[in-house]
Formats: sequence, C-alpha cells, structure tokens
Amino acid sequence: MLYLILIIEVVLLLEALRDIGIITTVGAMTFLGILYIWATKHKFGENLIPLEREEMPWLYDGIAELSRKANIPMPRIYLLDDYIPNAYSFGNTIVLSLGLFEVLDEEGILAVAAHELGHIKNRDTKWFPMVTYGRYLMAMTTLVLLIAGAGPIKVAALTLYIAYELSRSDFMKKREFLADETALRLLTVPLSLKKALEELKYYEDLRMKVKVSAVPSIEPNIEREKRFTFFTETHPSYEERIIRITFEMNNLMRMKRVQ
Repeated sequence: MLYLILIIEVVLLLEALRDIGIITTVGAMTFLGILYIWATKHKFGENLIPLEREEMPWLYDGIAELSRKANIPMPRIYLLDDYIPNAYSFGNTIVLSLGLFEVLDEEGILAVAAHELGHIKNRDTKWFPMVTYGRYLMAMTTLVLLIAGAGPIKVAALTLYIAYELSRSDFMKKREFLADETALRLLTVPLSLKKALEELKYYEDLRMKVKVSAVPSIEPNIEREKRFTFFTETHPSYEERIIRITFEMNNLMRMKRVQ
C-alpha cells in the first residue's frame, strides 16, 4: 500500500509539472538515496559504547544463542549512555541503554534484545528507513504540488499524503507486533518478554506520577525526546503489546499441547 501511494504521487507530480516534475522527482529520490546509504553505514545515536564479551558474558552469550536460534549473524552490540530505559536496532546492530539495567533483570534484558533481534530477522532495520525516507519524499512532492499544482491536483496530493501517513503508522505497528511474536519463539522463557514490558510500563507510569507531583524527587530531570506527529503513533503502547503477547503465548501453549 505504501509503495502504491508513492507511485501514484510520483505519477501525479509528473502529470502536473511535466519536465519540472521529472527533475524534482529524480532530485528528491537521489538525495534520499544518498541519505539512506549514509545512514545505514553510520551509528544511530551518540554515546554508544561497544560491548565486549569480557564485560558481560551473560549478555553477549545470550544474544549469540538467540541469534543462532533466529538463524541470523551475531549482531554488533552497543550500550547507550542514557539512563532512560530504551533499546533499538539498525542494520545488524542492537543498542541497549544503561537505563535498562537499572529496571530489568538479566532475563528481561535478554527478552528486550530478542525483540530487537526480531526486527533484524524480519528485515525491519531495512524497511523502517525506507518507509521513513518515503515519508520525506511524500512531504517534498506534496509541498511542490500544493504550491504549483491546480486545485484538483492539490486535493489529490494532500489526500495521498494523509493516506501515506496512516498506512505508515499501521505498517510500523504491525512490524512491532511481529518482532514481539518472533521474540516469543526465540526465548526459552517467553513469559520474560511480557514481564519486561510490564516492568517498563510500571517505570514509565511511576516516572509520570513523580513528574507531576509537587514534592522533591530523586528522579533525574531527563525526558524522552518529544516528536510531533500529525497522526497516530507508529509504536504500539505497552498495553497493546502485553495483550497481544498474552494472546500469542496462549496460542503457543495450545500448539504445544496438540504436538
């Protein structure tokens, strides 16, 4: 659906602006292509510390075993010098913030790593940048059409942009759920992922309560980066993920009984 919308947008641009549309499309796609290549070859984030096996054998060996089960190469592992619990992946790399180690036990951290391995196995570390840069392309071409296009063209361009945003949000949420499902099949104790999410949800709820309280707190004055979005979030809530994981675990248990 996303790529169909992109194709229609490009056709609309070519139809409305002819030669200028061709130049605009080629220029935008070339710029985004260069940006994508650059991004995939650089580390996402500052303060990343490479993890050596000698520092945390349990983590390194645990991720190695999960990678073997997932049938993917051993990823590079980085620690992020940030005390807000967070994890993400790019290319064949997993990043775990130091804050995770304050909130979760070893089993929980491996469960979070399994989710990120799910993204790598499902090729989300390639899909997500492409979808994001597709959004940038849509924004640029829509702006050009709103400025230079006729009335019906402007309406069509704006409609396509809204359709892309909604489809992007739906696509990325589904991929998050899929990464959870993959993690459940990799983990020796699937319940550990549900417990980890519950711990992280509790931490965030507690942090918000402390933040609005009118009493002093030992909580450091740090917040997640706020990102403005026109539409729905691209990441499902902890509640949504916990419910889906509970459902998937029940399915796995039924399958085991049948076998």
